[in-house]
Amino acid sequence: MEKLKRVVCEIAYSHDFSNLSLLHRSLLPLLHLASSCYNLSLTTRNHLYFLGIFRKQRLPIPVISVGNLTWGGNGKTPMVEFLSHWFSNSGISPLILSRGYAGGDEVKMLERHLMGTSAKVGIGANRAMTAAWFLETYGYTDSHGDVIFEKLLYANKVSADFTSEKIDAAILDDGMQHVSLERDLDIVMVNGLMPWGNTKLIPLGPLREPLFALARADIVVIHHADLVPEQNLIELKLGVQKMKESLPVFFSKMVPSHLFTVYNADTKLPLSAIEGRVVLCLSAIGSPYSFVKCIEKLQPMHIDQLHYSDHYLLQSKDICMMRMRLEELYHNFGCTPIVVTTEKDYDRDRDILSQLCPFEVLVLCSQLQFVSLHDKNSEKTFKEIFKQLLDTRSTRANISEHS
Repeated sequence: MEKLKRVVCEIAYSHDFSNLSLLHRSLLPLLHLASSCYNLSLTTRNHLYFLGIFRKQRLPIPVISVGNLTWGGNGKTPMVEFLSHWFSNSGISPLILSRGYAGGDEVKMLERHLMGTSAKVGIGANRAMTAAWFLETYGYTDSHGDVIFEKLLYANKVSADFTSEKIDAAILDDGMQHVSLERDLDIVMVNGLMPWGNTKLIPLGPLREPLFALARADIVVIHHADLVPEQNLIELKLGVQKMKESLPVFFSKMVPSHLFTVYNADTKLPLSAIEGRVVLCLSAIGSPYSFVKCIEKLQPMHIDQLHYSDHYLLQSKDICMMRMRLEELYHNFGCTPIVVTTEKDYDRDRDILSQLCPFEVLVLCSQLQFVSLHDKNSEKTFKEIFKQLLDTRSTRANISEHS
């Protein structure tokens, strides 16, 4: 199954099918059929909502969706964390609504990073039902966004220690395709390294929706911008704005902060712990290339790589293969290698990774940071536009309610 996933991924990011191997080309008819069926299902669902046969649900608090158009590696979870910290520091209590996909590795990471803040995390495929339980349990601020707009507006002037248990806003994690729930703002994350692949719908390509769906977005953030040439970023931005001319586009990257050992998450090691070492990069994430490029910047002596499909659960046989690879590296370089993995992999496979002892396994911690191209303070501009859009939506909601 893992090999099949890898082959499908290679097809999805190939721009010339004629260059594919015989195995890859043999799968094309089946993938074409599956992609057509997916497109039919997607179109039918959207029409049913448009005709009012399916009805969208509205929460009594503002909903901010963070989503994407392609599978994995777009920076959705780091953006959710960024918004949650911003809200909490502004005296706003956010509720993160996550489906908890594949064992909830991203949820575990969010819970650890947001510990001590006012953020709450709800898990469940039915986001509206999950939200209803939290709103009934903790209460909520019914204000159509007025309260969170005011708190964001005066965040630097008023202490944030007045935060109550009441929930002020919901953040919909991976929410772009979750059309059954109304939202007030749609933030769409784009992987700058591999934006659209072959531009086909899954499983033939990486797209969850056609590119024209970007017209539903309120803000687009192009992630991994530090790993992409500036000219490519500008062209990607222009391509996005062809779908919606007024669409604000920002750029972001992951900035490493420290490391901890897989055997003790409370340790906090400096990034220099990698410098001059022989490193085996291990990951099962949507964008392994970006992880390796990040490790390269920390100046190891040598990098070897082991990558699996997104959310892959490690097996005992994988640990055996890793041990063989580590012993080979030791033989080749004459020094003990270390394993470096991501937080998502740690939260999904911490127990099995511990079986690599006595080899050292380190976990890299990173946070999302905005990248400035021609805007001197892109994070400030992002927040200003976010507040403007939220104010506009809350004003419309108030007018609609009183009309």
